[in-house]
Amino acid sequence: MTALEWGVQALLLGLLGVALPFLLRLERQLRAIRAERGAMADGEAGLRQASEAAESAALRLRAVADGAGRGLAERVAKAEPLRDDLRFLTERAEALADRLDGLVRAARPLAPARAVAAEPPQAERVPSQAERDLMRALGITR
Repeated sequence: MTALEWGVQALLLGLLGVALPFLLRLERQLRAIRAERGAMADGEAGLRQASEAAESAALRLRAVADGAGRGLAERVAKAEPLRDDLRFLTERAEALADRLDGLVRAARPLAPARAVAAEPPQAERVPSQAERDLMRALGITR
């Protein structure tokens, strides 16, 4: 054998020596994966069941939401005529309130004048018999 052949074989031997620890670690990891194959299959089955349950729940939720949407649409359809009636009544009531307010404002200047003319001054007023009897019963003298 020549020196070149010895050098190539030594290089190959060195590379095998460097690769050996990596190969041992890879073999241990493969052994662990093979041992956990059953657990991975169980995990896969559990994941499949969970996704099927989520799909069925989503379908039920969609059906419930559609039903609620239809019910809400029916209630809104029933409420629209009532809303229109209430709007009409409110507008009429506002118009009547404005009219009544105008009448009250127009009558206000007359009310104090009538009250002054109808009621005699406090000093000239003579108490009625009922007022005198009540004051006597209460013990109030004038």
